[in-house]
Amino acid sequence: MTIIQFPKKENSCKCGCESPQTILTLPVAPRPFSRIRFDPIDSQARAVPPGGALSWLEENLKQGAEIRAVDIDGPGDPLCEIDSTLETLRLIRQKYPDINFSITTLGLHAEKYAKSLVKAGVTSVTLLVDAVDQKVADKLYAWIRPCRKTIPLAEATPILMNEQQLAVEVFKKMGCKVTIRSTVYSGFNEDNIEEISRVMAASGADGMKLVPCKADAKGENPLLSPPGKEAMLRLQKRASKHLATALNPGKENCIGVDCPSLHGSCKSIAKLHPKPTKAKPNVAVVSSNGMEIDIHLGQAYQVLIYGPREDGLPCLLGTRSLPEPGSGSSRWEELAESLDDCFAILTASAGESPRRILGNHGIAILITENEIEGTVDVLFGGGKKGKKCGR
Repeated sequence: MTIIQFPKKENSCKCGCESPQTILTLPVAPRPFSRIRFDPIDSQARAVPPGGALSWLEENLKQGAEIRAVDIDGPGDPLCEIDSTLETLRLIRQKYPDINFSITTLGLHAEKYAKSLVKAGVTSVTLLVDAVDQKVADKLYAWIRPCRKTIPLAEATPILMNEQQLAVEVFKKMGCKVTIRSTVYSGFNEDNIEEISRVMAASGADGMKLVPCKADAKGENPLLSPPGKEAMLRLQKRASKHLATALNPGKENCIGVDCPSLHGSCKSIAKLHPKPTKAKPNVAVVSSNGMEIDIHLGQAYQVLIYGPREDGLPCLLGTRSLPEPGSGSSRWEELAESLDDCFAILTASAGESPRRILGNHGIAILITENEIEGTVDVLFGGGKKGKKCGR
């Protein structure tokens, strides 16, 4: 992976890190809990698999970056697909035991996973809190998905707000530092910022960061514009009554295609994903409808096989049946044998056992809920413009 060199004093990480020279943000979480109304729907951000995250860290270290901490942040939520998060922490801690870990999360399911995260080495948590009032939250969120299915906002926002307060309490009890990060959306949540600070302080948070929302480059939200410097300073003063509050110069999620290399910007995270080889030229895809990657590997009865045709363009080559469920680890051994020409499996979710067994056979499991064609195209390096696959 090529990393563009910048001077040591250059603040090339725009993700709000306290020390851009020592903290590396790794986007390994494939699935989000929610979407803010003003966020782009067709984001190209894709999660890096745990092995790719380790490679990312190693590349920075090889080029002289003095990385003392890793933050698991984006493009989804680290607690939504906990297996990917814990596997990333395990791989890095196994090779670099002195590196500190932090996560950036919405906070849902914190009570369930906090103990495992702390045991894996997490010592610091950034909690994303943009509202503590249901009316405000209803204006900000397009949807919230506490579990697998989206539920009405009237039901989801109270769950989110309650669990965020609980997340502060749980992580503090485990000995973690908890920082609140709130994005200021002009005309929507400015009047709720001080209350966020008060409520989170009462729950035990250590501090707060305020970031302005990003300008809408496409003009799809004419009512939304980033707050000015004076407005941010006023909000900082109000929030500081309850929590020590800092201002970030801007909100730049260090995720997806604009990856947070400490020495520059990696414009394509496809370089971190497994690649086709002569022995394993194909990829298997788990789908219920042939268009989206949308079901758990353990629930699948067949996979779609994509690979290069004679002109090199990746296309659907056919389908293969999966071994019947219920046979334990032998099912995954059998699957590995039947997919010995595949370098990866794309699925919405998978357990630890298939990850480990298939990985031992050189088949990476990549977790995503994107549409098939675009995701396969990325894995094969972008395809060829002007051509389409026949089915």
